[in-house]
Amino acid sequence: MDRSEFDELVSSLTPHESAGTVNTYRNTVSIACPACEEPFDDLVVCQGEYDSLELSKVLDLCVTTVDDDVLLFTHQH
Repeated sequence: MDRSEFDELVSSLTPHESAGTVNTYRNTVSIACPACEEPFDDLVVCQGEYDSLELSKVLDLCVTTVDDDVLLFTHQH
């Protein structure tokens, strides 16, 4: 994914949480995941060199990168 695709994607999502170098966006319009083509629930953007996530539920994850950022697309069961 390139930066323009990322910027377009994020502009369609609803900002949800921000904690340090981790930002979360809600997919309230059922955009398809670029990896599996199924709608995803949240996009988690990790911008730090090292980030830690505490998951409160079991999720399937699809992963890609843009520049040096890691993008996690979550799918709830």
